[in-house]
Amino acid sequence: MHDLVIRHGTIVDGTGRERFEGDVAVDGGRISAAGRVESRGRREIDARGLVVAPGWVDIHTHYDGQVTWDPVLAPSSWHGVTTLVMGNCGVGFAPRRPGQEDFLVELMEGVEDIPGTALHEGIEWTWESFPEYLDALDAMPRVLDVAAQVPHCALRAYVLGHRAHDDDVSEAEIAEMSRLVREALAAGAIGFSTSRTILHRSKHGLVPGTASSPAELVGIGRALGEAGHGVFEMVSDCQGQEPDLTWMREYCAATGRAITFALAQTAFQRTEWRDTLRRVQELSAQGLRIVPQVPARPTGMLYGLQSSFHPFLLHPVYRDELAALPLAERVARMRTPVVRTRLLSERPDASNPIVAMLLSNWAQMFPLGDTPDYEPPAERSVASIASREGRRPEEVALDLMLADEGRAFLFAPLANYVDYDHEAIREMMLHPSTVLGLSDGGAHCGLICDASMPTYLLTHWVRDRSRGPRIPLETAVRLQTGRTAEVYGLADRGTIEPGKKADLNLIDLDRLHLHAPEMIFDLPASGRRLTQRVDGYRATVVSGEVTFEDGEPTGARPGKLVRA
Repeated sequence: MHDLVIRHGTIVDGTGRERFEGDVAVDGGRISAAGRVESRGRREIDARGLVVAPGWVDIHTHYDGQVTWDPVLAPSSWHGVTTLVMGNCGVGFAPRRPGQEDFLVELMEGVEDIPGTALHEGIEWTWESFPEYLDALDAMPRVLDVAAQVPHCALRAYVLGHRAHDDDVSEAEIAEMSRLVREALAAGAIGFSTSRTILHRSKHGLVPGTASSPAELVGIGRALGEAGHGVFEMVSDCQGQEPDLTWMREYCAATGRAITFALAQTAFQRTEWRDTLRRVQELSAQGLRIVPQVPARPTGMLYGLQSSFHPFLLHPVYRDELAALPLAERVARMRTPVVRTRLLSERPDASNPIVAMLLSNWAQMFPLGDTPDYEPPAERSVASIASREGRRPEEVALDLMLADEGRAFLFAPLANYVDYDHEAIREMMLHPSTVLGLSDGGAHCGLICDASMPTYLLTHWVRDRSRGPRIPLETAVRLQTGRTAEVYGLADRGTIEPGKKADLNLIDLDRLHLHAPEMIFDLPASGRRLTQRVDGYRATVVSGEVTFEDGEPTGARPGKLVRA
C-alpha cells in the first residue's frame, strides 16, 4: 500500500512532455510511480478534472529574515511554491559579527523595502557564521523547503567591518571572503549573490560591493568552482553587457559554475536585451552557463495610499498633514474640496530626478482593478484617461487611488512594459538560455507584490491572455519547475518522475483566480506587507504531505532546509 495516491489527474510533469491522464503514487516522501497505479494508498485524492504539476520552484525571493520566525512564508506558499531560494541581490543576515545587526537590517530595509522594525523584532540573532545561520533555519519546521545563498553585503561587512563600502580590497581580504563562501557552500549554501545597480541603496548609500572589481568577484566566485556546486546570482545595471560580460565569461570558464543575472527591457534599454540573449546563447554553445533571469510579468509597483510610494507622497500637504492619519480619516480628508484643491495645486517636493519621474510618469500608471490587469493597453493609462476626459492626470490618479475607500492601487510597471504589451516578456521567457525568477517573494512589502507570478503563468499566459499569443500549459509548468530546479542544481525535484521529491500542486485551472493585492499589517511590530490571495489550488503537497487544501493550511510542516 502506498502512502498517498493521486488518481485520475491531468499530469503535467515539468519536463515539457505532453500532458497525460493518470495517477501519482507517493512513498516515503518521494514519487514512486506516475501513470497507472494499481495499488491503493493510505490516503487517496481524486484529481479528476485537475492539473497535477510539480510544486513551483521559485529561485528569487527575500525571505531571509521572515524565514526565521514564520513557518508559512505567505504569500509564496499560497501560490503553490514548494521550494524557494533566498539570499538574492547581495543582501541577507549571515555571516554577521555581533553589533552589525542594525547595519544588515538597514541594508535589507533600504534595498528590499522590508520594515526594519519588523526585522528587529522578529529575528533572534542566534548565529554568527553562515553555517550557523543554516543550522538555525534547519531547526524550524515549515510548510515548504528553503535554500539560501551567501550575500555579498553581509560578507563584506563581516570581513571588512567599517570599510564594507570600500571599493579597494586586498588580496588577503578577497581570499578570506572566498574562504567563508567555501565554508558556507560546504555547509549547504546553494550560491553567492551580489548587487551592482545604483537602484540598491540604504541610508548609507550604495550597498557594499556595488563597484567591486572583477578581481574581487571572480576571486570570491572561485569558491563555487572549488566546492563543485552553487550559482552566482547578480543584479546589475549592465544586464549582461560590457564591462560585466568579460569577467562573467572569465568566471564561468574558470569555475564551470553558472551565473544568473536580472534581465529586463527598460525605457533606457529598449532593445539591448535581445543582444544580451544572442551573446549568452553563443556562450552557452561554448559550454559557459550564463543564464539571464526574467520575470513572468512586468516588475510592477503598486501605488496606493497604504503603499510606501505613490504620486502624492511628497506633496507638502500630504506629507505634513495627512500621511500619519489612519486610512479612513485620511481618505475622508482627501475627499473634501479644500484638501483636494490644495493637493492638486502643489508640486511634489522631489529633488531626485528619478523619483520625480516615477511620481509623474502618468503614461505608465494604470488602474490595477479588482481582477488585476497586468497587461493593460495604453489607452487605460492615467495619461490617456486624463486626455479623453479633459482633466489633469493628477486628478485622475487621485480619484483612482481614493476608490475602494483608499485601498485601490495604480499599477506602475518599472520594467518590461515599454511597448504596452507582454511581447518582450514572452520572447525572454521562451528563450532557451533564460530562467524564470524575480518574484521577490517576501520583499518590497510596501510597493510590489509579485510572489503570485507562478500562478500568473497559468491564469494569464496559459488561459486568459487576449492581447497576444498564449503559452502551452506544458511549457509554462516546465518554466517554473523543471527549468528553475535545473539551473540551481536541485536535481531531486521539479518533475513528476519516480524517485523525485513528492512536491506537487493539484490545480483547478478553470477556477484559478488571482484576487487583487491587499495591504495587511501582520509582520512583527505590526509591520505592513502586500499580499495576494488566490483561488483554485485544490491541494499542495510537500514531501508527500498535504500542506494546503483549498487554500487553507492543513497544519503539516514537512518543509526543510535544502542543503546543496
